Amino acid sequence: MAAGGELQLLGCWYSPYAIRAKVALGLKGLSYEYIEQDLFSKSDLLLKSNPVHKKVPVLIHAGRPVCESLVVVQYVDETWPETGPPLLPAGAHDRATARFWAAFIDDDKFFQPWRRLMRSTTDEQRAEAFKNVVPQFEILEQGFTECSKGKAFFGGDAIGLADIALGSFLLWFKVVDEVSGTKLLDEGKFPGLAAWAEQFLAVDAVREAMPEFERLLVHYKGFLAGLASPAAPAG
Repeated sequence: MAAGGELQLLGCWYSPYAIRAKVALGLKGLSYEYIEQDLFSKSDLLLKSNPVHKKVPVLIHAGRPVCESLVVVQYVDETWPETGPPLLPAGAHDRATARFWAAFIDDDKFFQPWRRLMRSTTDEQRAEAFKNVVPQFEILEQGFTECSKGKAFFGGDAIGLADIALGSFLLWFKVVDEVSGTKLLDEGKFPGLAAWAEQFLAVDAVREAMPEFERLLVHYKGFLAGLASPAAPAG
């Protein structure tokens, strides 16, 4: 389905934040021109469209940019409310709750422990980082139980904002598990999230937005090799 005005999406194939925008556009059935970005040699279009953060994704609608992934998802939902399923619930409290959990996923309290696991290059680092990630997933498991009310998604019967926020990282969780020998979404520890992840990844718009697992795995191993190099920057 064509959008009301030309749509372009500036993204990077392995960016979970760009995946969020792709999922939102796919769920709404909107057509758009995808423009891949090299994050190590940023295009003039990206720098012009997002001069503050200089990051993807950027959605350009009729020549006007919309930046930051969760803002893009909400913009898509608000601009095309009659197209495809709603990505935010109708009730004010439910909308606030969805925004809270989406913000939690991007907050340092959740994201930084997992980032340390993702950037770990030794078994000792991975064991310590994984130990610190588990409590954050315990919080998410509780949040999912409360939000879903026994249904498939954080958004209930259909994918919503919080689902997109967390789901964009699912393939990254899997490649990190593959390399680290961990299992973040363990069915025994996190039955709700484990079942949610399977159902989320089974949705057509999600599958189409995700990179190939093997390609992402190769990319991640190359990233780790760069971190392990003596010349790698700290941080």
